[in-house]
Amino acid sequence: LVRAEIGKLLSPKVWIFLLLGAVTFSVLAVSLTLGFAEVDGSPFQGRDDPRIQPVALSSLTGAVVFVVVLSIIGATSEFRHGTATPTFLTTPRRGRVLLAKLVVYVVAGLVYAVVSGISVVAVTLIWLDAVGVEVSLSGSNRAVLLGAGTAVALYGLLGVGLGVLVRKQVGAIVGALVYLFVLEPIIRSVPTTEPVYKWLPGGAQEAMGSTAQFAPDLLARWQGGVLLLAYGAVLTAAAASLNLQRDVN
Repeated sequence: LVRAEIGKLLSPKVWIFLLLGAVTFSVLAVSLTLGFAEVDGSPFQGRDDPRIQPVALSSLTGAVVFVVVLSIIGATSEFRHGTATPTFLTTPRRGRVLLAKLVVYVVAGLVYAVVSGISVVAVTLIWLDAVGVEVSLSGSNRAVLLGAGTAVALYGLLGVGLGVLVRKQVGAIVGALVYLFVLEPIIRSVPTTEPVYKWLPGGAQEAMGSTAQFAPDLLARWQGGVLLLAYGAVLTAAAASLNLQRDVN
């Protein structure tokens, strides 16, 4: 089943374009962080400020949205194209099909995280080498890279769970994008709802790829990981119990 899901993932070339998008988005984010470090009003004292390195490296979380879209497409494509029926006839235990999708898209998310992370590190090295600053990949920088990369991979769980639950590809993607780019930012920016943000998926992701000095109100890194994993587990369980037992159209 896992091999079959890998084939379905690789056969349409959309994964390539989404990977390019993930890299581009992450590189743009780190470039903006480093590029504006010298501007008045910046929280940093220039590009040689040691605090800027973990913040710049956390830009690899820009890959999150592309992993979500990829995993939603993977979870909904069979419903959209009418191939779910033969799949479930071949493997009547639908839970195994869902498990295979989860494995494949979490691994795909990890691949996106690694490629985006390498790109972010490369850009950071180029920017900071120009001002004679050495980039360290140990200590807090390594913790940020590992935490942010894990968060990107875990969003594969959320994408598959949401896709199987909703089934409608366009609706699931639009809903996810509205949540990520509209709803969560609003919740975070409004003083009365801001304390809730750290308990949301975005807050958990940010905790995993953040430094305490710039995110004192977020959860600890490991707590963010547990929370994000819990969101994925709950969403997947809901999809398994509510949707996999319904008739396949």
